[in-house]
Amino acid sequence: MLVMGVIITITSMQRSGGPFFFDANEFLISNPIGLLAFAGMIVAAVVMRRRTDWHRRLIMSAMAAILGPAFGRLMPMPLFIPSGLGWEVSNSIGLIFILVGMAADKRRLGAVHPAWFVGLAVGLGWIALGQLLAYQPWAIELTKSVMAGHPGAARPMAAYLP
Repeated sequence: MLVMGVIITITSMQRSGGPFFFDANEFLISNPIGLLAFAGMIVAAVVMRRRTDWHRRLIMSAMAAILGPAFGRLMPMPLFIPSGLGWEVSNSIGLIFILVGMAADKRRLGAVHPAWFVGLAVGLGWIALGQLLAYQPWAIELTKSVMAGHPGAARPMAAYLP
């Protein structure tokens, strides 16, 4: 999934510059970071598979961390272009699953399991890290070099309405 996710991201950048409602550099840099966050939580869940309380919560958190594309297809993403918050909103809305899990634990067990806090921190952390890195000068240059010589280079770096 990691390898194919990066290949598909690069291919999308070269063919069309990525989704028009995200900044090109945001899409290229943040996508692999999200995949790494997902993979890290899956690895942690597999390592802790005998501790089923941690395992199932980390698996759910990993799923919540990669729901951005699914929610992005359901949301009116072009309406987020003026605010520039499309990436953050579409990728953080899946974290609602973690909040629901926290509430269920609190109601059922009287306390929130620590695995939920790990999942929430990783989910918010990868989005913040992606935003921090995507707008660095090297990331913008990397994005331009990935798209150079391909049809995707014709699109503006910033989100736009076609």
